[in-house]
Amino acid sequence: MVKANCRLTIMKFSLSHLTDNSPALLIVPIVKNESASASYTAISSLTQIPVEQIRADFNADLKEVHTIYYSQNNLHKKLVLLGLGKKTGYKEVNEAFRSFIHKRKANLPEEVGISFLHGNAPENPMLWIEAAVNGCLLGQYQIGLYKTQSAEKTDQAGKEIKLILLVGEEHSAAAQSALSKGEATALTQMQIFDLVNAPSNKKTPQTLADGAVRSGQEYGYKVEVLNKKEIETLGLHALLAVNRGSENPATFIVMEYKPTTDARKKVALVGKGVTFDTGGLSIKPSTNMHYMKSDMGGAAAVLGTLELAAKLKLPIHLYGIIPATDNSVDAHSIKPGDVIGSFDGKTIEVIDTDAEGRLILADGLAYAVKKFKPDVLIDLATLTGSCIRTLGTYAGGLFSNDEKLLNNLLDAGQRTGERLWALPLWDDYKKELTSDVADVKNFSGNPSAGAI
Repeated sequence: MVKANCRLTIMKFSLSHLTDNSPALLIVPIVKNESASASYTAISSLTQIPVEQIRADFNADLKEVHTIYYSQNNLHKKLVLLGLGKKTGYKEVNEAFRSFIHKRKANLPEEVGISFLHGNAPENPMLWIEAAVNGCLLGQYQIGLYKTQSAEKTDQAGKEIKLILLVGEEHSAAAQSALSKGEATALTQMQIFDLVNAPSNKKTPQTLADGAVRSGQEYGYKVEVLNKKEIETLGLHALLAVNRGSENPATFIVMEYKPTTDARKKVALVGKGVTFDTGGLSIKPSTNMHYMKSDMGGAAAVLGTLELAAKLKLPIHLYGIIPATDNSVDAHSIKPGDVIGSFDGKTIEVIDTDAEGRLILADGLAYAVKKFKPDVLIDLATLTGSCIRTLGTYAGGLFSNDEKLLNNLLDAGQRTGERLWALPLWDDYKKELTSDVADVKNFSGNPSAGAI
């Protein structure tokens, strides 16, 4: 993975049961329902402000912030009420804390308390803690990976903030576990953010491979990287075809995390690793082509998932497969109308060279099935703008021939805020990929149902 972005602050988390002498800044998350009544009563007792006045000034809408100044033990302190809205799942708690830290990260005191004691009794308090810790860390993320000067960086670089989570003593062990999980997840997420945001001249197929190797060595999972010669020997012809126009040789990354305990399932993840997509000879318009540095988002998600599974020692046997290349324009580039081979032996007529992701994924998926025979096979890809035109940026398109898996993924996406929406895989669409000269073609030529 690329070098991690320089953060403004260093956040250190700890647990405490103290309520008599709270930090100079105390954040209290509040839900927007009747269960918050005890919270308002406790806050009124602490600040000596009537409950009716607090309720009049604060609605507890999602991300709403209301500041109360009060005195405690002859010290001036600040209480922040942070609205969670009516729903109080992981997504809402995470978004509220992430937004709060992002907007105020440059002005936070050295010690910040987060209270889960003031009458807030969520169904799963540990989920709140995990979400809050994760949101606090992600809230300080900055996209300016290659900026050499920033007044904000200069003033705040190296600043350390202690975030003290106030929880009931009976929850100490579970709270520490939730804290550690939220922190570990955020640190991997920010590395993946940096990787996706990196420009293509700083991010080649070999960069992805080197990052996977380093991560595997640090967290104890297997990583094998096949170079171009080995890819040719293996017969990943579709990957090689996309790579023909590039000065950067393709890589094929195979990762395996195997838990020390019995694994519940054997899952293979295949990620699209196109480090830059010009569209090839079917070249894209220039307007948004610079965003194509992130066309390896699927590969980044697979890299992060393998690393996090190993960090958290999850009881799942995971494989990660990443075919990595860029899609460039050169005299050697594949041309519309060319017929190429593939790992599973099928021939493919290339109608559109900008439909390259499905070509390299075809090789990756076929390899995963033949080599590992997984119980579950999932590919992740920034595959087509048709999904964005259909769903906007609010959800990802999901295709599956397994209803149970589909429903599990929909549920997981809803709970975490990474929402998905199911699109059909009807047999009617098969005829759209029938080729006159090959076994299949990579694009129907039909401007409708592009994602499918």
